[in-house]
Amino acid sequence: MKSNRVVRAPGGISLRLDVRAVIVVVLLVLAAFAASVVLIGTGDFPISAGDVVRTLAGKGDAGQEFIVEELRLPRVLVGLLVGASLGLGGALFQAVTRNPLGSPDVLGLGQGATAGALVMIVLFSGSAAQVTVGALVGGLVTGLAIYLLAWKRGVHGYRLVLVGIGVSAIVTAVNGYLLTVSDIVDAARALVWMTGSLNGRDWDQVWPLLGLCAVLVPLVLVNARGLRMMEMGDDAAGALGVRVERTRALLMVAAVLLTATATAAAGPVGFVALTAPQLARRLTRSPGPNLVASLCMGAALLVTADWISQRAFGADQLPVGVVTGVLGGGYLLWLLVTERRAGRI
Repeated sequence: MKSNRVVRAPGGISLRLDVRAVIVVVLLVLAAFAASVVLIGTGDFPISAGDVVRTLAGKGDAGQEFIVEELRLPRVLVGLLVGASLGLGGALFQAVTRNPLGSPDVLGLGQGATAGALVMIVLFSGSAAQVTVGALVGGLVTGLAIYLLAWKRGVHGYRLVLVGIGVSAIVTAVNGYLLTVSDIVDAARALVWMTGSLNGRDWDQVWPLLGLCAVLVPLVLVNARGLRMMEMGDDAAGALGVRVERTRALLMVAAVLLTATATAAAGPVGFVALTAPQLARRLTRSPGPNLVASLCMGAALLVTADWISQRAFGADQLPVGVVTGVLGGGYLLWLLVTERRAGRI
């Protein structure tokens, strides 16, 4: 079977489809849906998968509708949207920097959002809404600082990664200082937020994430061709008509907004932005940034990790950030060992 097919539409428009990539995306969507249904049915009042689906279709009883739609569905939707945002943001950063380690975890955006949240918690004893705003502002300011510090007649991937690592180290030190000067109650509250968790998430977190994704995802996909051309080098992309710096700046702003908003909603959930694009690329075996596959992979990873955090340790429920950290760290070690055996590092 051919891996690529050309679909022709009326008006002379043609679209090349990677069959394997399309199949992978469909399977990831199904996996994310299946994991979501199982997760919604999990809890002190278990609900079967069939009843969950019937309730989502509006055919459940009053008790099931309350549990599913008011208590559990918002948490699952936040998990899907946060995972999708981190997966897409990670794919954008890795494509722009042309570096598999060029993710928000490494560049310091998560630490910047954490700094904003800590300022609101430690210095102002802010409410949950104020902590969310602080995290969003912290992530945006950190992203802007990295971009400006890396600018020198344009922004290049290698310089961006180095600047990001430096900024990350500085912001991490600031976060440590904020924890040391806080009282015990605020420090405990801050540590819970810094772990990354979906506990207590409701519709107030769903709507901002959904609105942002509805705007940014189409914007990113419209510019996906330019991003793919840029992987051949700025000169080649410019020769093909891509406005390189404009496209790079636009996509970086989108990636920062996706990452900062996801962090503001769930805390700094580690390794999803790093691993989701690489896993998607390994499954599709397709060149390019694999934006849609990375988005779907991130969503599937996070809801699966959330189910593991609730069920794999008996009565003890872990924050989802702990599970993604363990799984992501293990994957990173495996990747480094594999690359070393292949002689690439």
